Amino acid sequence: MFSLPRMALAPQQRRRMAVALTLDGEAPEQVADVLDVSERSVWRWLGAFRAQGDAGLLTRPGQGRPPKLSDAQARQVLNWLGQSPCSFGFVTERWTAPRVALLIARHFDVQMNHRYLNDWPWRHGRITPQVPERRARERDEGAIRRWIDERWPLIKKRRCNAARA
Repeated sequence: MFSLPRMALAPQQRRRMAVALTLDGEAPEQVADVLDVSERSVWRWLGAFRAQGDAGLLTRPGQGRPPKLSDAQARQVLNWLGQSPCSFGFVTERWTAPRVALLIARHFDVQMNHRYLNDWPWRHGRITPQVPERRARERDEGAIRRWIDERWPLIKKRRCNAARA
């Protein structure tokens, strides 16, 4: 028998194939080699199939700690990030993870670690961590554009001519 690449089959398909091959008379050791799994897994899947049928081969949903915020609360927090932080009483236009944690604690009475919140909006497909570009208040875009259009070509031309000499 030949071996299939591990990612070629989805987990449920791999389990079904292991059970089918074993029930067709293939040795569990050979089935395990072909599917690139342990022999113990083949025996476990076969037992689950015999006890529960096809339902015993289904993938169980991921386990883990339930989220602290409901889906509606998470959407509300993500909507806050589309607004100005100043509208929530902060003095600058910069969202930070501690600020988001503070708002969540105020509005939902849920404590969240600001380090967890550093990439939380990014994982939810909304925003990426960015720092606003700093600009001087005195900056005059028109004057800058005029300098680039009028003065820079003269300086650039002199520099090129000096390099040739």
